[in-house]
Amino acid sequence: MISEWIERRLPELLAEHGVVGAQVAVLHNGEIVDAAAGVRNKATNEPVTSDSLFQIGSITKVWTATLVMQLVNEGLLDLDRPVRDVLPEFRLADEQAAKVVTPRQLLCHTAGFEGDLNFDTGSDDDMVARYVERLADAGQVTPPGELYSYCNSGYAVLGRIVEVLRDKPFRAVLRERLVEPLGLRNVAVSRAEYDRYEMADGHLKGEPVAEHLFESWAAAGSVLAMPARELLELVRLHLKTTEFDAMREKQVTHPDFGTGEWWWGLGWELSNFEGGDVIGHTGMTIGYVSALRIVPAAGVAVAVLVNGGDEARPLFGAIFDHLLAELAGVRKPQLPETPAQPKPVDHAKVVGVYRCTALDVHVTPAENGRVKVRREGRDPLTAPLIPTEEREFEHLTDDVLIAVDRSSVLPLGGRDEQGRVGWVHWSRAAMRV
Repeated sequence: MISEWIERRLPELLAEHGVVGAQVAVLHNGEIVDAAAGVRNKATNEPVTSDSLFQIGSITKVWTATLVMQLVNEGLLDLDRPVRDVLPEFRLADEQAAKVVTPRQLLCHTAGFEGDLNFDTGSDDDMVARYVERLADAGQVTPPGELYSYCNSGYAVLGRIVEVLRDKPFRAVLRERLVEPLGLRNVAVSRAEYDRYEMADGHLKGEPVAEHLFESWAAAGSVLAMPARELLELVRLHLKTTEFDAMREKQVTHPDFGTGEWWWGLGWELSNFEGGDVIGHTGMTIGYVSALRIVPAAGVAVAVLVNGGDEARPLFGAIFDHLLAELAGVRKPQLPETPAQPKPVDHAKVVGVYRCTALDVHVTPAENGRVKVRREGRDPLTAPLIPTEEREFEHLTDDVLIAVDRSSVLPLGGRDEQGRVGWVHWSRAAMRV
């Protein structure tokens, strides 16, 4: 029945939302079923099959965290000792921060340094080491351990820790410690391997793109590619053993998105679904979007991989909403209703320009007690992942604004003594400038 639903519904959703190609895989009752639809490349019209590889983006972080936890379980790494215990050469612009940052903080995105630094350090075996060297100029945004702010750079450092303690390049450790033991046939751990497989090409706005994120971000999610069903084999490993249970423990609370608390564990996002605990991760690279959701108590997992961009987001919602409710009885919480006459936004405390490595957020006054929020990417390479958009927002709570069209929310925090907002949050903390 599951297989029939996704085989019927997936092509419909691709057509409805203009998505080029996709795979869906479901783990239920110990079995994996999957379906594929669309094409790998719009120009060549080659079909997506169950063997096609898609970049999984930041879902790679779960693989990296798993390699780190193997080191912890073997007694080779202490998550709460400074990174410098393993990497004496680790430097940041703030020496005091560099001395105390821990692997635990890297795993749950609370190390506080600039998180989206794109350094092209090639694709040789020393690319991760050279990337970490470049972090010597990385600015400290918040003190270590203080605030969750998504940090790709931190996962590159974790990749280097894996390399040093295993005495092998990260991609070699990934294949040796996870890909091969799991018996996976169709997994590319480097871009040089793509030609060996049936690779889906990235697309933006329905057209093929040739750009890729730099390979030095491999441990954060710039390279790893596989079919959806093989991604679920890692999930099966996590569900059948207690070896990695610590990764699902709450480490830090995410800023309020208007639906109550949700958290980060060690590599996993921990969601506040109604009806049961849900863990997962989402990924985005240039021309690919991926999402993984798991209900551990029910033994249910759903993976969706797409070679597209923002146009694919409604497809994810339709698939997860149906399958997680049907198979595990869990539902994503809905945003609360706002009053007919919401409290006016205090322009004096909110209006301003906010910045992080990846993006700028411009908050300007609007009529009727609202503000206009314009978000735009700063880095030419990653700008396609952060399309420029401008919407009107209104008051939801004193610490959360909500778009008038209900498409997104904007957490606020870091207030000074006068109540002025110090940061807004779009997965990353963008600080007032």
